[in-house]
Amino acid sequence: MKPKLTYFDIAGSRGEECRLALFLAGIEFEDHRIKFPDWPALKADSPYGAMPILELPDKPPLAQSNAILTLIGRRHALHPKDDFEAARHEAMMQYVEELRHTISPVLFIKDAEEKKAKREDLAANYLPGWATFAERQIEGPFFAGGKLHVVDLKLFMIVRWFVSGTLDHIPATVFEPFEKLTGVYKAVNDHSAVKAWYAPK
Repeated sequence: MKPKLTYFDIAGSRGEECRLALFLAGIEFEDHRIKFPDWPALKADSPYGAMPILELPDKPPLAQSNAILTLIGRRHALHPKDDFEAARHEAMMQYVEELRHTISPVLFIKDAEEKKAKREDLAANYLPGWATFAERQIEGPFFAGGKLHVVDLKLFMIVRWFVSGTLDHIPATVFEPFEKLTGVYKAVNDHSAVKAWYAPK
């Protein structure tokens, strides 16, 4: 049985960073992508009512993206061995999750004016503040210097979301002033294995 990763059929967010980690680790895995309408029937039997979910032979299902990334990283030299440095990476990974939890409520606002106001406020205040603290932790070109780790995949995925310009009322350029943060995005994007993942199949 191959490892199996279950997530929505989208090329973004928590599931995609875990797919990337598995691919970069050289692990052949089942990329199980589900449609949004299929999720309610699966949710009750999931570990925490959320995805992604990683299933390994002879192990119970493992959920939570940071746990999945850390496990893959530890096993395949994509996460630091030094316990303090590992904790520093894990802190940044949690910081990305804080951003996602802050942004998430504004994604579902129906009223156009309220949505515009809330998103413009995030773009003007929260996101630059978040990036300022992130920037202080990054060595460059990757989070910890010259080697890619799983934390870089998480930073890549979150910056990629904003750079895509898919969030109306939040400029795609919102992180441009932060050279180290955008530098991680560019370094991961230019990594040969990442390019191979996104190459036309």
